[in-house]
Amino acid sequence: MRLTSGHLTSSVFLYLVSVSSPEHNERLQMPISDPNELPEGWEERRTPAGRIHYVNHVTRTTQWERPTRSAYELATMRSRRSAPQLDISRSDSPVPINASSSKRHRNVAPYRSSPHLNGLSPSLAAPSPPSPPTISTPANRSSSRHRNYMNRSALHPLPLPEGYERRTTPQGQVYFLHTGTGVSTWHDPRIPRDFAVPEEELGELPEGWEVRHTANGRIYFVDHNTKTTQFTDPRLARKLPQLHAEGQLPKYKRDLVQKMKRLRTELQSQQPQSGHCKIEVSREDIFEESYRQIMKMRPKDLKKRLMIKFRGEDGLDYGGIAREWLYLLSHEMLNPYYGLFQYSRDDLYTLQINPNSAINPEHLSYFHFVGRVIGMAVFHGHYIDGGFAQPFYKQMLSKPNTLEDMEFVDPEYYNSLTWMLENDISGVIDTTFTVQHEVFGEMKTFELKSGGAEIPVTQESKREYAKLLVQWRFRRGVEKQMQVLMKGVHEFVSPHLLKMFDERELELVIGGLGKIDLDDWKANTKLKHCSAEHPVVKWFWEIVESYDEEKRARLLQFVTGSSRVPLEGFKALQGSTGAAGPRLFTIHLVDSKTDLLPKAHTCFNRLDMPKYESYEKMYEKLTCAVEETLGFLVE
Repeated sequence: MRLTSGHLTSSVFLYLVSVSSPEHNERLQMPISDPNELPEGWEERRTPAGRIHYVNHVTRTTQWERPTRSAYELATMRSRRSAPQLDISRSDSPVPINASSSKRHRNVAPYRSSPHLNGLSPSLAAPSPPSPPTISTPANRSSSRHRNYMNRSALHPLPLPEGYERRTTPQGQVYFLHTGTGVSTWHDPRIPRDFAVPEEELGELPEGWEVRHTANGRIYFVDHNTKTTQFTDPRLARKLPQLHAEGQLPKYKRDLVQKMKRLRTELQSQQPQSGHCKIEVSREDIFEESYRQIMKMRPKDLKKRLMIKFRGEDGLDYGGIAREWLYLLSHEMLNPYYGLFQYSRDDLYTLQINPNSAINPEHLSYFHFVGRVIGMAVFHGHYIDGGFAQPFYKQMLSKPNTLEDMEFVDPEYYNSLTWMLENDISGVIDTTFTVQHEVFGEMKTFELKSGGAEIPVTQESKREYAKLLVQWRFRRGVEKQMQVLMKGVHEFVSPHLLKMFDERELELVIGGLGKIDLDDWKANTKLKHCSAEHPVVKWFWEIVESYDEEKRARLLQFVTGSSRVPLEGFKALQGSTGAAGPRLFTIHLVDSKTDLLPKAHTCFNRLDMPKYESYEKMYEKLTCAVEETLGFLVE
């Protein structure tokens, strides 16, 4: 931010330009945690005019203020509002300016502002705000008059919101202090968070300004006039009058397309503008050759434009060859034959990490490779051809697995645990806090807690038993594999970008929507208690035809548990009841109240539809079920 004070004493100038090197300040650049992480259940959105608002997916409401509490917590205490608080998410700080910086500020090309402009350094996360530098300066530097003078900005005609002060760290890093709460933030409170303007509208940086990147790729801006640095793009000030004149909050809306655009914008800003990532492999040994080349390259080189070549074949890669390479490679690296992954169930074609992958002594290196391939695919706008079980995507997002996730991997155990929790087991179940599992053909017993073999499961302790059993089922032997896999993913896609999505959306981000053949879908759909001429059936296909690819994939995912279709088409859809042969997509007309939502039974690939009175009502109910429900029914 450019200040109107204009003059610095020589002692201040020498202090700012003689700060230590970037290496010395590396600790200030390293994030403590995700700089843009919101409390659970919240999401950032942008209005058409660019102003940021926040979406509560639990109460389905929106607000301007950045939330500080979990959406689930607020849902239980809506009768009272918490006091407003500034964002204190932690991140890397703007890099302090050094002497060499002043030689590079001329003729700076315009740069699009980063979608994420807020965060705090370790020093600003402390209970008390950082103190100004101790320098020999005129006495009036500590006066309120001088402080107010220094807080003015020629670039920002609007005053700071009430209670805010603009301050500068000893290293020349601009931050804003809310004097009422004592909370500090790098983000200028006059500018809505995550506001982005097209580059052609931003224009040139003001004279004496320069754009740079922190060690982990975050954009910040250097003001050589005042020898300060900040995260907020100074050019955004030109849009302030328009933003502050904006009207009402937008209505709640779930929009995967908007999230994908935000993801693409962020990732494209990180791609090097020159150079190529050249990989040459043979089709016959694509797995091992790709592994050797990718693991010896640096992530920043793998972010360059992909140039894939199949040995012995001619052709220039403008994206098509890279897509084919990822298609073939994903088929190989996810093949259960190699022991890294296994099918989540014998009757379902989704994958999970093989807890016995350590039979290969190099398995962790291969999981790092798999993570890199997934990260590269997302970074370069491609997809992985292979579907994981939904609990796997929750683990990628660091979400805890629940009993409901068990239905995806072991329906029988899920039904048994559900019965146990819903009924009195006194004198019925005789077991201990242990579980038996087959390892390489040998049945072994594992304790769920210390001394579990001697602790009986009772009516009072059954919930603890179920919780520990679920944790054991999803964590047993896969913690290290998931850790190194996510290390590879995060080398290309930051955690805060992944956390924009829920587990079902993440499946679509990684695996793509695919092309759903409506004719094949119709030809291989079973009708129960209705005919093709029934209005509900006709309306169903009219609704499906009106959906875009995203919503069609969500509908398929809602009913079958996966957005992917077998290679043989809809005729090969598998159920999860253990019955031999395929189980077709089924529309089942039921006698229930028409104010209820449709129900999906993933075991049978069946959609239970009430007899809705009109197309409009059915469209509303089906769309709500597909977009807003968080779980599936299993019979």
